[in-house]
Order: sequence, then C-alpha cells, then structure tokens
Amino acid sequence: MTTALYLLLAQGALGAFDTLYFHEWRARLPAGRAQSRPELLLHAARDAVYALLFGSLGWIAWRGSWAYVLLLLVGVEIVITLADFTIEDRVRKPLGGVFAGERITHTVMAMIYGAFLGHFLPIAWADAQVATGFELHLANPALRWGLTAMGAGVLISGLRDLYAALDLPGGRWPWPPWR
Repeated sequence: MTTALYLLLAQGALGAFDTLYFHEWRARLPAGRAQSRPELLLHAARDAVYALLFGSLGWIAWRGSWAYVLLLLVGVEIVITLADFTIEDRVRKPLGGVFAGERITHTVMAMIYGAFLGHFLPIAWADAQVATGFELHLANPALRWGLTAMGAGVLISGLRDLYAALDLPGGRWPWPPWR
C-alpha cells in the first residue's frame, strides 16, 4: 500500500498545483458565476471524495464491505473526472478553452492515477475478502501527515468551489466577474 499512497500523494500535489495555478489564478473559475457553475460543482463533489481518500488511507484500512464502499468512491471519482473533462471545454470557451499547460497537467495526473489504481485495486480487492470493519493501518508519519494535509486542503478547495458555485456573497473573491 505504501507505493499506492506515495502515488496518491503525488496526485494530490499535482492537483493542488492545477487548482491553485490553473483553476484559481489563470481561469479564475470562482468568478465565472453561472458559466463556471457546472465545473465548480463537479470539482466540489470530486474534492469531497478526495478529502475522504487522503484523510483516511494513511491511517486506516477499509476491510470487508467497507472496501466495496471505498472502491465505489474511487469509481465515482473516475466518473466525475470524465464528466469534468467534457464540461470544462464548454465552461472555458469564453477564456479561449482549457489552457495547454493544464491539459498536460491533467494528462500527467491521469497517468499517476492509473499507476495508483494499479497498486491500489488489488489491495482493496483483497481487503474486501476479509471481515468488515476498519483496521488501524498507519503509513509512515511523513506520508500519513502529508496525505492528511492534502485531505484538509482539498476539503477547503471543494468548499470554496461549492460556495462560489452557489453564488453566495463573496464567492468570487478576489476575482472580478468574467466578461
């Protein structure tokens, strides 16, 4: 599981870069209001899944039926990401489309996620074959706390995206509205 968790950590680091640089700084998605709402809602949903993955996998193993729930969450994340790939082209049309560097970042992230799945899925499947419950499974401290920090960060990012998608007061901050 250690290799899978390091790959997940790398995925999180690239995801943080993608969010901060491309979504916030370059595209300023929270300022898109109704235009960017579909993409922001997908990001908020995906961030909730990632917050759970990052926040739990360095600490516990999901066993038995809980492993199936975990596998379902991973499947949901994949479906959300595929939907995001199609929606972001439409949402970003006023900005000239998705930035070339962002497409490259997404491709590298997809490759890392594929490697993560290659290591993670056999372990999760084996975990599904034992008694149901959660088992303390502490990754090394740096990895455990790095994943926990990623979980907190992606949760905050998802809440920000949800807040902006709902067009609540101050949700566009600090960006002016899209033209």
